[in-house]
Amino acid sequence: MLLDGEEWRRFFDAFEHEAWRFEAQPTYIMPKERENVARFLRGENMPDGHNARWHERVRGYIASGKRIGRVRIVRRPLTDYQRYQFAWGIPGNVAAGEDIRVLDVTQEDYGLPLCGRDWWMFDRIRIAHLNFRPDGTQINRKAYEGDPAPYREWQQIALEHAVPFEEYVKGLDV
Repeated sequence: MLLDGEEWRRFFDAFEHEAWRFEAQPTYIMPKERENVARFLRGENMPDGHNARWHERVRGYIASGKRIGRVRIVRRPLTDYQRYQFAWGIPGNVAAGEDIRVLDVTQEDYGLPLCGRDWWMFDRIRIAHLNFRPDGTQINRKAYEGDPAPYREWQQIALEHAVPFEEYVKGLDV
């Protein structure tokens, strides 16, 4: 089942305990972010209220006793988009309550599926695939109807080898 617009929002918000993302694309081309990425690359200051809608949603999940997190996969050197995320995106998400960790796969991939698809896992049973073109343009989001066991295993591997965002960025010049 394709998950677009309100269908995606309903699917996402239906989680009861935990939403967790495996975020592996080196670059995302998102129309809503295009101008902010350009501002970042020009060395401008982050605009007030950057990513405020997401922060509000995260705070709401946390306030209701839910958990939300992700592991961000990277290879060095970081892409311009990853530098943007690390400087402008992720710190605000963490401050809002999202548990974000980084897994550097420059030397080893740990057997994780790293190409063409990110995914969200909800309550360790519902999976949504986020499918991308090689340039980072999202193709679609689809509900996965198969066995969630491999996803739980990949989550465990990713969490086992990832480090908290704040630890990873210490000493990084983003």
